[in-house]
Amino acid sequence: MTTAASGALIGNGEAVALTAVPVFQFPDFRGRVIGGVAEGGHLKALFGWESGGPRTLTAVIGHGATGRIEVFSSPLPSEFEAITPDCPQAHMFEREIAEQFGTVPRGHPWLRPVRDPLGHGDFFSVSGEEVHEVAVGPVHAGVIEPGHFRFQCHGEQVLHLEIVLGYQHRGIEAGLRGGPHRSTLFQMETAAGDTCVGHATAYSRAVEGLAGVEVSATAHAVRAVALELERIANHVGDLGALAGDVGFLPTAAYCGRVRGDALNLTTLACGNRIGRGWVRPGGVAFGVEGPIGTGIVNGLRKLRDDLRSGGGLLWRDSTVLARFEGTGPVARSDGESLGLVGVAARASGVERDVRAEFPYEPYRTLALGTAVRESGDVHARAFVRWLEVEQSVAYAQELIAGLPSGPLRSSPGPLRADSLTVSLVEAWRGEVCHVAITGPDGRLAAYKLVDPSFHNWSGLALALRGQAISDFPLCNKSFNLSYCGHDL
Repeated sequence: MTTAASGALIGNGEAVALTAVPVFQFPDFRGRVIGGVAEGGHLKALFGWESGGPRTLTAVIGHGATGRIEVFSSPLPSEFEAITPDCPQAHMFEREIAEQFGTVPRGHPWLRPVRDPLGHGDFFSVSGEEVHEVAVGPVHAGVIEPGHFRFQCHGEQVLHLEIVLGYQHRGIEAGLRGGPHRSTLFQMETAAGDTCVGHATAYSRAVEGLAGVEVSATAHAVRAVALELERIANHVGDLGALAGDVGFLPTAAYCGRVRGDALNLTTLACGNRIGRGWVRPGGVAFGVEGPIGTGIVNGLRKLRDDLRSGGGLLWRDSTVLARFEGTGPVARSDGESLGLVGVAARASGVERDVRAEFPYEPYRTLALGTAVRESGDVHARAFVRWLEVEQSVAYAQELIAGLPSGPLRSSPGPLRADSLTVSLVEAWRGEVCHVAITGPDGRLAAYKLVDPSFHNWSGLALALRGQAISDFPLCNKSFNLSYCGHDL
């Protein structure tokens, strides 16, 4: 469906011919991005691409109120008026486009490269009496991934935090061109290693949309079980890590064990603790029927009871609450302006959840509830995780109890030529967006991945403003963003 005032409107995972995607001149393109977001839309992706022809700029805006996804394009100019001053959700996307294509978005407020591990480019600086700078990373203690954090401080108070990533950049998007290849699915599963099921599901749904393959209700249900197990394991791990960051060892120790229990349930189903090899285009490789399903249901019941016992101590300890409440707040208006997704958005009162706004099977038939808090602080981000674990346990148990009979997988045929699809999945951190574009030969001409971390790193920087620098580890863990998921 296309009108002169808007882009092509498609459903989540639906393919559309490239000829049906409107191509605007850039001033109209810019106006439509700004207008679409002002109407309540969310900028899912904004990216440049080329495939043997002129460079193209494509925008993807999700309209949660209608469940439709708007797509439109423009020739990519070498220089253009920046969208960011009128639509802050575009700020990271425009920086990325400038980095990749050498274009100049005039008027962009801070046009530093998105991935700059060698430190080329200026850092933001604050001058004044007693203002000083603290540089952290990129090498960190323990097993944390590399990232550079530069704080501008007045005494202990953080005035500004600049985050520099790129140390994990593997060029996955570029490697996908001309695919699908034999390695494509494995690249998807490792795009952000702790979101293996989320990215594999988004990719599989994109392939299925382009190939026109029907996935059985059984496979849809099993995928959702896999997604919810991934959500449970990571949320429980984060709750334990947050407890550890404030020295509350009972919950830290308890959650470490319970997270292991959740990972073991995924192992029971597919033989791998993080779900590698489980989700495949056309369906899934392993089911959850019979004793395996019974084992998962019983394991989830025990996991939930154990978490309520040990993890619930968090919400009754005054010292923990004193550290969580009021620390690192992000206001709802800022969350909407930056386009935050997932836990970070919902903790600030922004009800953004793909499962509810752009539902895909089997979430259309589940009685969904969105866990939302308004304070936007560490406590809200932790408590949203707590609530979502409860919800995910209930979803997984319901799905297994009502598991329909049917094949686990069908074989996708060739991909439709000269087409585009947008696949959205609510992974544990938040929205995963995959945009797949095929050329005349039916191979991938371009592929855009947007991990939730790409939207949310700016939220962490904002959360630190006005906070004590000693609160950074706690705030950082409350977001728990992916470094490699940002560097695709």
